Amino acid sequence: MLDLAYDLPAPKVIRGALHDWELVIGLEVHAQVSSKAKLFSGASTRFGAEPNSNVAFVDAGMPGMLPVINEGCVALAVKTGLGLKAQINLRSAFDRKNYFYPDLPQGYQISQLYHPIVGEGEVIVDMAPGVARRVRIERIHLEQDAGKSIHDMDPHMSFVDLNRTGVALMEIVSRPDIRGPEEAAAYVGKLRQILRYLGTCDGNMQNGNMRADVNVSVCRPGDYEKYQESQDFRHLGTRCEIKNMNSMRFIQQAIDVEARRQIAILEDGGSVVQETRLYDPDKGETRSMRSKEEAHDYRYFPDPDLLPLEIEQGFVDEIAASLPELPDEKKARFVTEFGLTEYDASVLTADVTNAAYFEEVARGRDGKLAANWVINELFGRLKKDDRAITDSPVSAGQLGKIVGLISSDAISGKIGKDLFEIVYTEGGDPEEIVEARGMKQVTDTSAIEAAVDEIIAANPAQVEKAKQNPKLAGWFVGQVMKATGGKANPKAVNEIVAAKLG
Repeated sequence: MLDLAYDLPAPKVIRGALHDWELVIGLEVHAQVSSKAKLFSGASTRFGAEPNSNVAFVDAGMPGMLPVINEGCVALAVKTGLGLKAQINLRSAFDRKNYFYPDLPQGYQISQLYHPIVGEGEVIVDMAPGVARRVRIERIHLEQDAGKSIHDMDPHMSFVDLNRTGVALMEIVSRPDIRGPEEAAAYVGKLRQILRYLGTCDGNMQNGNMRADVNVSVCRPGDYEKYQESQDFRHLGTRCEIKNMNSMRFIQQAIDVEARRQIAILEDGGSVVQETRLYDPDKGETRSMRSKEEAHDYRYFPDPDLLPLEIEQGFVDEIAASLPELPDEKKARFVTEFGLTEYDASVLTADVTNAAYFEEVARGRDGKLAANWVINELFGRLKKDDRAITDSPVSAGQLGKIVGLISSDAISGKIGKDLFEIVYTEGGDPEEIVEARGMKQVTDTSAIEAAVDEIIAANPAQVEKAKQNPKLAGWFVGQVMKATGGKANPKAVNEIVAAKLG
């Protein structure tokens, strides 16, 4: 593994009119389980279906319809817990969270309050090369999603779409270990990366498949340390929850805005009210949604239609044995196996698809050269054309052949860029293109020497200047490369020019 330093969280200090204040942040991330069926029914979870077309009788709250647990969702929740180095609870149970809302047809949400399926774990958040933060996970529980209320189709009516009702969610609850907006966004990004590697959630925040409720409070310097010693949450100040955040940028903005709102209230002699708020990015403000409910407000009780969930250790062990290589492990391997810098390894492992692409390019080849071509040439061109790597015109096999041709001195780096452009725009086998178009590098030293002699003979004045100032030898190298159409081996040209000029 990489040699990381785990620092205590560096608090974001905000200077108020009267005092300095520190931020305390905890997140509840709702991640949609990558299942084709819902948590308690066989209805489809396909995104973008016609409204109210993915609804089973139990999802619609029809009388007499009983929920049946989806074993696949249980397995994916266990897999997520193992990926976060968390405790897997072999016995868990479902509860009813009672509240009324038009898009909740049962009148309650099936969740896990008292006995979650996953206990304490951790997420290692990369903050800088060689420096990381450890954010503790308090719990992960399974629950069903609610539907969606639509208010903008008709000014006089609201509509309800129940397609999301009953979709399986994993609620991943962190401890209040996060101390700044940037760290909060980095935590969500790392969590999404891990879930994608595991294949338990696609992390698509735009579609609402991953969203966060952000709890924010402010305290005076030194109070967080008191909390760590006593575990008394009163030292952290009164928290407000910002609901349904689905953008890294908005998470950072909302935290900063909410913290400053709380500071203004406190420095004016007021008290922060514990409540749920919404963030308005257009106005750059948070606004009150409702008072923050406690557990007793929801009248939780064990769901009488569902027996406690008991899983065997063998079931957990089987899932553990099938875990893929996770981001931190892959990054460490890329550093040692391919000789990459930690930064390059981080870029290449940021997404599981990118990492797989690079590994195919680098297999049996110069790892550093392969990383350079993937990061600079391929990623740069894809970003310019607004294309994903899954839509890349250059396959990993094609780019691997280009890297191999450069490594073997069959072509130069400059010719490699020309070849990349041809493959990107026209396709084809790189090796065949080099042969057919005469792009092979000239490595015959006698041919290169003849070209050097010709340039020197034609420019006696420039020869004298170069003898006085060796830096001018680069002019001869450029002329030889031009005369050979860029095909001469640059290293050989430099050596021959230096020898000829003495």
